[in-house]
Amino acid sequence: MTSLLDRCDHTQFLGRDMSAAEWKRKCETEWSLQGAPMPDSVDWKSVYEARPFGRNLLKNPSPHGVSKDTPPPEPQLSEVPPNEPPSFEPDGDFTGWITSTEVLPYETADVPEGVVVCELPQYSWFSMEQVVDLKEEGLWEALLDDFHPDIVIQDWYEESQLHDFIYQLHVKLLGADKSTVISEQTVNPTEDLSIYSHTWKEVSLVFSGYGPGVRYVHFQHKLKNASMRELIPTLFTGSTVTVRPTKTSC
Repeated sequence: MTSLLDRCDHTQFLGRDMSAAEWKRKCETEWSLQGAPMPDSVDWKSVYEARPFGRNLLKNPSPHGVSKDTPPPEPQLSEVPPNEPPSFEPDGDFTGWITSTEVLPYETADVPEGVVVCELPQYSWFSMEQVVDLKEEGLWEALLDDFHPDIVIQDWYEESQLHDFIYQLHVKLLGADKSTVISEQTVNPTEDLSIYSHTWKEVSLVFSGYGPGVRYVHFQHKLKNASMRELIPTLFTGSTVTVRPTKTSC
């Protein structure tokens, strides 16, 4: 248990002007960075204040205002369908995301020849992406180039059962020019529609041993929506990019 004297000493330690060596030692102790390159040229006070490890580096990770800790909401459709073309963008505050929509052709392959169908659902992909600047978030070049700390990706998407394919994730580690791909991983799951289920499904990835030169993380996921007079979206929540002060041997 921390004593009152220890807390007072700690407060006094933070209250005075600390030397560069003290900030460096504080970072090393705080995140157990023994073995990681820690050159004196790094501004360790700025690194400590940025606290780059263990926090989510994505902005606005849950723009639909829902949480993975509660069941996804049931779709709310109007009693009287609106007499206007539906929007292909779901409701939400997408501040911090670059968004785009791809409206897909009607799926008619399963319609028997000669059968007249009054209305078919029209599907669309709603894409959201962000680019994380790792140096801007407090990480330093020697750590990224020589130590290769684990970069962990997590996401949760709604089991909407709108289609066999409702979710795609594509994450790239980019070089300083923001275009050179040093490492990448994708997820494109197939849904089981034989049994009804409406929960959150977790997706996770870990980048380790990715080599030198990584400066950015490009996070992009796509959710499939269906439209029949009204939009029925596939929601997501809790999108996360975190860096651990550890490395996993490949």
